[in-house]
Amino acid sequence: MIAVDKETFEAEVLNADGYVLVDFWSDGCEPCKALMPDVEELEKQFGNQIKFVKLNTTQARRLAIKEKVLGLPTISIYKDGNKIDEVTKEEATRDNIEAMIKKHV
Repeated sequence: MIAVDKETFEAEVLNADGYVLVDFWSDGCEPCKALMPDVEELEKQFGNQIKFVKLNTTQARRLAIKEKVLGLPTISIYKDGNKIDEVTKEEATRDNIEAMIKKHV
């Protein structure tokens, strides 16, 4: 999983061709940390079809707001630089993330 920041987000996500899954998380978000192993497992399963990146919003608050990330954890899917789907907060479960991936790839 590629760790992106406010300097690399545009190149890795917004300028990427195809599908990119972004795991928005922060240092103080325990549900985010609990979910990360599930997201990493999904990367093993779907990593050849969709690029997986994670963004720590603690260091990129403005970027998170610009991307309309209003709660954590938020898992978003982008296609060709446009956000097309996301699950957030209580909806951000392994099953829901997997269903969202399968819907698009």
